[in-house]
Amino acid sequence: VNEAEHQLTCQEINNLKFQQTLTLRFSTEPFLCEDQEFGGGRLGDESVAPCTTLQVGNKTATCLENRLWGNRRDNCVLVRLQELLDESLVGESPANIRAIIDILTQVSNTSGIRINVTLMEDILETVDVVIGDESRESWLILNAEFAEENRLSTRSENIQNRSVSSALLASIETISNALTDDPDFNIATQLIILNRTSFSGSFSASLNSTVELDLPGPHQNSFITTINFNSLDNVLPPNNTNNDTSLVINGNVVLVQSNSSVTNVTFTFDIDNTTLTSPLCVFWDFNALQGRGGWDTTGCTLGISVNQTVTCNCDHLTSFSILMSTSELDLDFLSYITYIGVGISMASLVTCLIIEAIIWKKIKNNRTSYFRHVCIVNIAVSLLIADIWFIVSAAISGEEIGHDACATATFFIHFFYLSMFFWMLMSALLLLYYTVRVFEGGLSEGSMLAIGFSVGYGGPLIIAVITIAVTAPSDVYVRENGVCWLNWEPSKALLAFVIPALAIVLINLVILVVVMYKILRSGNMANNSDKNTLLVIVRSLAVLTPFFGTTWGLGVGTLTSPENVGIHVAFAVFNSLQGFFILVFGTLLDRKHFGWQLFFQWTGVLPSLGQEKRSLQCELRVSNKHIWSQ
Repeated sequence: VNEAEHQLTCQEINNLKFQQTLTLRFSTEPFLCEDQEFGGGRLGDESVAPCTTLQVGNKTATCLENRLWGNRRDNCVLVRLQELLDESLVGESPANIRAIIDILTQVSNTSGIRINVTLMEDILETVDVVIGDESRESWLILNAEFAEENRLSTRSENIQNRSVSSALLASIETISNALTDDPDFNIATQLIILNRTSFSGSFSASLNSTVELDLPGPHQNSFITTINFNSLDNVLPPNNTNNDTSLVINGNVVLVQSNSSVTNVTFTFDIDNTTLTSPLCVFWDFNALQGRGGWDTTGCTLGISVNQTVTCNCDHLTSFSILMSTSELDLDFLSYITYIGVGISMASLVTCLIIEAIIWKKIKNNRTSYFRHVCIVNIAVSLLIADIWFIVSAAISGEEIGHDACATATFFIHFFYLSMFFWMLMSALLLLYYTVRVFEGGLSEGSMLAIGFSVGYGGPLIIAVITIAVTAPSDVYVRENGVCWLNWEPSKALLAFVIPALAIVLINLVILVVVMYKILRSGNMANNSDKNTLLVIVRSLAVLTPFFGTTWGLGVGTLTSPENVGIHVAFAVFNSLQGFFILVFGTLLDRKHFGWQLFFQWTGVLPSLGQEKRSLQCELRVSNKHIWSQ
């Protein structure tokens, strides 16, 4: 008999579950192929060999006519990789993700390693586990931790470090470079698609209908490897080489490699979020930002952007994507409107304070009028200091001066803007108090001042301190786009300003309605002077409250509709002219105190000679007791 086959079953005596069936083939023909790893075999036989230590799977080979085992396939996977692949919750732990990246980095750094299709599929399935949406929070933590470590470290230390997210992409690029020369194969996981194709001439492909690639010729006997990542925006931060994080990744990330020299390649990306603007064609530069890694535009130019797609032309191959602006509109005229308006606002507030200083000694005869002017002065001082800090923050935004300086500017802007609103609230409460009080006398001047300063500055201080105490330790106090102002995503710290401000606007409007109802129902006041003062307060609140409410309502609109240019322009105009409105409706239109006359006399507009001057002086002198008491 030249050939026979027998089956044997090996089984543990005390446990029937542990058994293995083996097929033994007997032949009198001599072995054609024989070596230590795959043993002996005849022509066409396929042999299966075990993996080395710390690996699972097997290796296969076929006996060829040249008496050698050929067509070898290594289906072995590292045990640690397989264990991590089998762990369904691995992406929810930053520590697990870091461990996986360390393993992938070790694999990519192995000298002379060759990656076959099966091993590459296992690696991509492992990567799939750590880049899904369930891993997004873990990557935010890892990137934030690295940013904080980098901020505290020295420059020389930074160069030696690479972020975990950058290390992941680097390991995939290196591993894909080590792919065996098997032509024309595809690997598809849930979030990743790898395509390896041999070609000559030019090459064009549509990668999962989200990215189109065009590589013009001529190329001879070449191959190209593309890896299309559907959710790498969960992993890579949107930092570019200008350290500008006001951008987001708004398309797939595509890794492209070829054995052919490439100086011209075109990508067409589908846009994920069509509301974003200002696209940039970028590649991931592992050496950017002192070795931390970041997006760079060098060698890439923006083509046409039509039908919710962006076309990019680049002169090299690596990992590419597109960055687009979130809520920051690249409109220079908005800056001009803001700075001119803030300048007018500050000049108006200084004028307001000068007028108040001129009349200050004359207003203390009437307690109602005195406290109204205390409110106006503190409103003006708060807004003036807030505007000064706004100018400071604008000067340091985007500059490499440190996170602490930006946080300091943000704290004071937050505090003094809130103080302005809280003093507006005190002005309304004063109006309500004098309108509804029944008995004469009431609170003393000292008590009213104590309450006013406690509410006007104490309330904002508590809110500002709590806000920075809650958000600063997690590094989510200020915005990540280089602008020194309260963060919106992800901490929503801006609500610590918007909610109190709009709540005060609503309270003031309710008070105005109540007061107007009382005035119309009964004309009785404590005295005629109080009535005149209260009517002045009603008029200023009736104008300033809706104005401030509209201003910060538009501010909320810039967050909910960031692409609406009209809202941004309206907010810039209203926000920058608040000081001017305080001067006009809080001081100048108070005819009982000759606001206009004092203003024009101070600026030299009114004639200072002749009968006009003597008439004004006489009127002021005769009416001194009555007029200035208001």
